[in-house]
Amino acid sequence: MRLTDFWQRLEEAFGAAYAGSIANDQVLTQLGGKTIKEALAGGEDAAVVWRAVVAAYPERVPSRLR
Repeated sequence: MRLTDFWQRLEEAFGAAYAGSIANDQVLTQLGGKTIKEALAGGEDAAVVWRAVVAAYPERVPSRLR
């Protein structure tokens, strides 16, 4: 998954303003206690990070974006 695809999906699932907050502030256990931005900056694959988002917020991510 390309980073542009990742960010588009995150914004579609959470809205533009809230997506930024999720990426900056929410620590995900699925990412080893890192935020989305920390995981991506550390070299984690965008697809792995997206799967962690889906696992953490299954009710927010539409099935077509999974």
